[in-house]
Amino acid sequence: MRRVAEGSTEALGLLHRRFARLIFGLALPTLDRAAAEDLVQDVFLAVWRNAGRFDPERGTVRSWVLQIAHFRLLNELRRQSRQPEIVPDPEGLVLAGSPANDPEPSEAAWQQHRRAVLKSALEELPPPQREALGLAFLEDLTHEQVAAELGVPLGTAKTRIRSGLQRLRSTLGPQWAALAALCLLAALGIRYQSEHATMARYDRALSMVTASDSVNLRLGGAPGTPEETHARYRARPGVAIAVVTFSKFPPAPTGQIYQTWARHGATWASLGSVAPDAEGSGRLIAEDGALAVLPDELKVTIERRAGSAVPSGPVVVAWVP
Repeated sequence: MRRVAEGSTEALGLLHRRFARLIFGLALPTLDRAAAEDLVQDVFLAVWRNAGRFDPERGTVRSWVLQIAHFRLLNELRRQSRQPEIVPDPEGLVLAGSPANDPEPSEAAWQQHRRAVLKSALEELPPPQREALGLAFLEDLTHEQVAAELGVPLGTAKTRIRSGLQRLRSTLGPQWAALAALCLLAALGIRYQSEHATMARYDRALSMVTASDSVNLRLGGAPGTPEETHARYRARPGVAIAVVTFSKFPPAPTGQIYQTWARHGATWASLGSVAPDAEGSGRLIAEDGALAVLPDELKVTIERRAGSAVPSGPVVVAWVP
């Protein structure tokens, strides 16, 4: 836990191997498979962000992680308007008594090999590239913020990030590079599944946001929206993919969601909906031919949970050139 608090993704990977199956097994009886997978991701994102708060004198790592899972599961059930039977378990003792479900020997060997390959490839990067990648993906900093943090020109920061990714792809090959992209984007909180097509999609998104000519647009709060609430739209001219990140969003009203929109000319198109986590963060990846051209306007609205074909609810954040 100390290593996770210090920023070690390898240590976080060890925790994921130890507890991911257990958390997934706890969630699956009451959630569908996709929601259970998302919950596992949300739990480990919370572990990553709050590792420094772990106190070994108050309990074990297992009980602490499962307590996070316990509350996330209850919140998800409430969000879906279910009425679970809530059993008081402030220390996570009930869940802590659940049996672990460790991977089979063959799967464990494959996971160990995969981690070793990725770790070796990252360690072979020159320190400047490795540091820039860490700030861009693990700390979710923009290119400008990476440059300021490192005290280098913006072009130098972009070059280090792009060169590091190119070297990873050269070292690992296409399939391993897609896996590396999935790991980096998972660290950002972007939802993932194991299908190869999904990994390739994340690799395309990663290539886009790290390109030297990518754009990073800030969607500021509409009147009545908290000042810290904002979103960022990342895209690249000529590339039909966009990544939208959400920060400090309050929970959506019951029965409603946050829906993201892009306008080209007179036509509004939905990029997708997001349910921010407990800290108000969320991510989505959208792919559409129209996204190869910078939108004329962007906004996030509150809509019915089923979604809307056109923006009709109140605007939360927006960008207008």
